[in-house]
Amino acid sequence: MLISIVVPVYREEGSIPEFLRHLCPLLATVAEDYEIIFALDPSPDRTEAVILEHRAQNERIKLLSLSRRFGQPMATLAGLQYSSGDAVIVMDVDLQDPPELIGPMIAKWREGYDVVLPQRRQRGGEPWIKKLIAAVGYRVINKIADVGIPANTGDFRLMSRRVVDEILRLKESHGFLRGMVALVGFRQCLIPFDRPARFAGRTNYNRFLGSLRIGFNGVFCFSTYALSLSTLLGFTIAGASFLLAGAYLVMKLQGFPFPLGNPTTVILVLFLGGIQLISVGILGEYIGRIYEEVRQRPKFIVDHAAGLPGEPRCP
Repeated sequence: MLISIVVPVYREEGSIPEFLRHLCPLLATVAEDYEIIFALDPSPDRTEAVILEHRAQNERIKLLSLSRRFGQPMATLAGLQYSSGDAVIVMDVDLQDPPELIGPMIAKWREGYDVVLPQRRQRGGEPWIKKLIAAVGYRVINKIADVGIPANTGDFRLMSRRVVDEILRLKESHGFLRGMVALVGFRQCLIPFDRPARFAGRTNYNRFLGSLRIGFNGVFCFSTYALSLSTLLGFTIAGASFLLAGAYLVMKLQGFPFPLGNPTTVILVLFLGGIQLISVGILGEYIGRIYEEVRQRPKFIVDHAAGLPGEPRCP
């Protein structure tokens, strides 16, 4: 059976040699055959040259170079679309996704699981604020999303061929792999692990906040709860204003002295204005994503490939 490893990369020249030094010998022992597809966002460093140098020594290493930087989610989808494996593993090149987990992941797949998700117990090398944001983000997404996304799981996962084919059939343009896999379903299991720090280089996401856009995709692309929350806030504030008006009227009829003036007006105006802007912003997030879907632009454009067919595999 063929195992495909899909690795989205951008500015990772320092990590690739060590990654392949760990990965290739391991794959030779746990897989009958394998391919390693580097899905490359064009990089200003020698990332592509380093990949091609290693491909010259091992033809199972393949390169898919995009025409411009489309981002990690789209590079991952490109790699999935060009993969040929009976099972596909998506992982990062920085060794924070330990290659040593591939053996147990393949074993679970052979037991009959279609999706195998490594789940982080510890997140080495990350500041506490990023860990806090991740914990809160997963809790919020799972509270409001239409599908459940296991906490502390990234894009590092094994998927059977039928799961990959179903993902490729989806028309969403956001590329939020965690949500798409959850939406597809099938039999899934978790493998706990402690995530180490990066081997080399620095992350291409914000060190403290991560990728807020990916997090927002989890909120807005898999739930309409934010729209309902906006409506609920509107009714709540309207109800509170009626109660306040009633209280003022009662106090006025009873002759109770109370201060009226600029501070109260300013506070109310700022509060209502803030709620209105939040509501408009939520609508804008949904409308922006609708606009992206309606345009139906290609999710990625391939510039050139090495070791891969000219046409991608489609379900």
